[in-house]
Amino acid sequence: MSGSRLFRRNRALGFVTNHVPACIRYIRRRKENVIVTCIGRLFHTYSCNHFRLVCVSGIHPEDITCIASDNYCVYAASAKNIYAWRSGNVIKHMYKGHRSNVHIMLPFGAHLISIDEDSNLKIWNIKMGDEFLDLPFRNEDFKITAVMHPPTYLNKILLGSEQGGLQLWNINDGRLVYNFERFDSKITCLEAAPAVDVAAIGMLSGRIVLLNLKYGEQIMEFNQEWGAVTGIAFRTDGQSIMATSSTNGKIVFWNLDEMKVSSQLVAHHKSVTTLKCLSNEPLVFTTSPDNTMKLWIFDMPDGGARLLRIREGHSAPPQFISYHGVDGQNILSAGEDSSLRIFNTMTESFNKSMGRASYNRKSSKRKTKFEEDSLLMPPITYFASEVTRDKEWDSIAAVHRGLVMTTTWSFNKCRMGDLKIVPEKFQNKNRTDFEAEAVCLCITHCGNFVVIGYSSGDVERFNMQSGIHRGTYGKPAHTSAIRGVQCDNLNQYVITGGGDGFVKFWNFKEQTLCGKLNMNDGIRMFRMHRESAMLCVVLDEFNVVIVDCDTKVNVRKFEGHTGPITDACFSPDGRWLVTASMDCTIKVWDITSSYMIDHFKLEKHCISLTLSPTGDFLATAHVNYLGLFLWANKTLFSHVTLRSIDPHSEAPLVELPLNVASENNAKLPEIGDLSLDGEKLETEYDSPKQLDDLVTLSTVSTSKWQNLLDLDLVKKRNKPKAPPKKPKQAPFFLPTVAGLDLKFDVPKVANDGTRILQVEYFSNLTIFGKKLDDSIESGNSQECADYLSNLGPSMIDFEIKSLHPEGGGSIAVMLQFMKMVEFMINTNLNFELAQTFFGVFLNCHGRTLATQTELKEQLVQLQRAQAKGWSSLGENLLYGGGVVACLRNFAN
Repeated sequence: MSGSRLFRRNRALGFVTNHVPACIRYIRRRKENVIVTCIGRLFHTYSCNHFRLVCVSGIHPEDITCIASDNYCVYAASAKNIYAWRSGNVIKHMYKGHRSNVHIMLPFGAHLISIDEDSNLKIWNIKMGDEFLDLPFRNEDFKITAVMHPPTYLNKILLGSEQGGLQLWNINDGRLVYNFERFDSKITCLEAAPAVDVAAIGMLSGRIVLLNLKYGEQIMEFNQEWGAVTGIAFRTDGQSIMATSSTNGKIVFWNLDEMKVSSQLVAHHKSVTTLKCLSNEPLVFTTSPDNTMKLWIFDMPDGGARLLRIREGHSAPPQFISYHGVDGQNILSAGEDSSLRIFNTMTESFNKSMGRASYNRKSSKRKTKFEEDSLLMPPITYFASEVTRDKEWDSIAAVHRGLVMTTTWSFNKCRMGDLKIVPEKFQNKNRTDFEAEAVCLCITHCGNFVVIGYSSGDVERFNMQSGIHRGTYGKPAHTSAIRGVQCDNLNQYVITGGGDGFVKFWNFKEQTLCGKLNMNDGIRMFRMHRESAMLCVVLDEFNVVIVDCDTKVNVRKFEGHTGPITDACFSPDGRWLVTASMDCTIKVWDITSSYMIDHFKLEKHCISLTLSPTGDFLATAHVNYLGLFLWANKTLFSHVTLRSIDPHSEAPLVELPLNVASENNAKLPEIGDLSLDGEKLETEYDSPKQLDDLVTLSTVSTSKWQNLLDLDLVKKRNKPKAPPKKPKQAPFFLPTVAGLDLKFDVPKVANDGTRILQVEYFSNLTIFGKKLDDSIESGNSQECADYLSNLGPSMIDFEIKSLHPEGGGSIAVMLQFMKMVEFMINTNLNFELAQTFFGVFLNCHGRTLATQTELKEQLVQLQRAQAKGWSSLGENLLYGGGVVACLRNFAN
């Protein structure tokens, strides 16, 4: 068996960035900046507008050591090789030649500059993929730590070294142009200033120097007291501000006009690895190894920056995870950073942080931004949640490492609650010899009570809404530390387990002992499936016992792990038990048959796992990993044959999931000769007129057809409020004949009598009506449809109204119009125009349709074509939605 029988690698959650500096590129077609961050062996591309994940790269053979980008490609260095990616997920070139790991890259026009850890500088021709120049340096004399291209300096680059040296090189002929005076500290970063001939130099000692490259003179010098300078950036939106970052997560903004500090900012909990000012915008972007990236905007009254946008995950590995709710979309995760977070399995845009645990949340908010939070609580080691009273009061209770205090959290409000639950016996301030701590708890199904177990052997019950003590079980319940506590669905009994090896059953209301089981071994933890009243008891000797709580009998015992069991969980239907151990294995046990049906081994042991309430995903957390990993349940989308496996057999090694949609990208393909054609991030796609007889919309503007049905209302709304004024009447004159006497000029025309024009048939067809009339014999409805589609809204309305005999049309022309609409629906072309034309026709001539027999017969045929068209469209939409939902949830 090559992998797991039941689970397939799906994806990872909660990874944002690591210690590798990110890069920003402007996509002209999208008219926005995109951010490229590194995550182990792959990189993410985010939209700068909303920090939305745009795409994920393929998997590199080894961890990425540095990334860079230009207008065409993203360059990722993995160990000794460099990979050029187009559109973020299509590989374009691979550059080989370095003998050690690449740690610095700089795109330089049509070339790419790369420097490895042995200070070998290579220049690559991006288009041809070959090596253009090789400049070796000795680490003992000049170990390269930074590189920069000074603007307006043709074919020149500036190199900084660990020894403090600074050199200007011409890369066209590989010639040293100038060797600047050596500095007394390691150069950590170089950045070009907006002013010509000026470069900013950051050093390990915290010193920042603005150097005039043309004359080799220092213009300004600053010194930050927070340690080494990790990044330098200049605002280019008209403000003379320089930003410098440090290893303790703080940023200083320097006013270059006044040569003083403008403002300061605590940006991250760890070192700031990326510091970039967006071009011509009052924005600065930062990343840090604390798994966060942030966008800051300069709009404070004092000119400082405030947080505009953030995307983050755990800054320390998670310790305990659990699904919350019945929809299986939200995972609660408690980390070593004392934070509690919500991870959404559908989209990471819905991820939320509930904050960090604090002894006094309000006081922590009032502290100055440069003070360390002295009220931060220890990490959460275990928590329980219940959705029944989620809207009324706190629905999560948590215990902390080394604390007797239990905290409550609100999932609905996404914050820490106000309750700090401590038993009265541990509240005596005159005594400091208390060594008890809260170690486990459970929330009742009704959400009203929390039952807490302590290392002293005590078990207490409190009200979740008020925190009032409601009962004590035993005096104490066990002679050793409590290792597990659970309740049934109906609040009939409480189950406790201790290090003394006993499982005890207590009456929930009476708080009296009603049963006891001896496990003959120390108990490590409890996990319960309340619907089936089955209790999983994990023992210290790496075994698992299943207890039927109704009969109080041990019904199953599973053996096979060779290390301490770290976590266990039931499947939603209670048929499987999934266990994880320090031996790096995960085993699945079938409770009904008492056999092990699946197992697999991982590189790092799993410290916590949870199965979704819908059974589609298994979520795991592993030691030294900042994120969570999802495994798809194969039995939901394929046939899986389950057979028993020897629990002591060797488990197959499986890699952890990554942020990719497929497992088939485990290795990069070999790259041949490919030309760089300058393709953009989004290529233009010329859509054909119709795809496989699918329902196709027209390309005309929506303004031509969207308001046709409401055209009368639009005209009424646009009608002027006051009627137009009549022109002033001119004097009335009668024609006369010239002469002395007044005579009127009467035309001399003989009147032979009255002329009456008698017409047997009167027809005044419009141009569109004539085309319809001609199509009766020719049968060409396409010409009529094209003509009507090219008209404006008012003309379309006029032409359709003129089809009636009272408007100059005829019944035959109306019948031919209905046939034209039927033709448009059957061909699936201009689908929305056909619907609109027919809607206007029914609105204008509905009464005539109801009285004319031939029109009613044609209306029946048109109704059938209409139903067929909408049925086809609905089926295609349902099929497409199903495919998208499947691809979203499972990796193919």
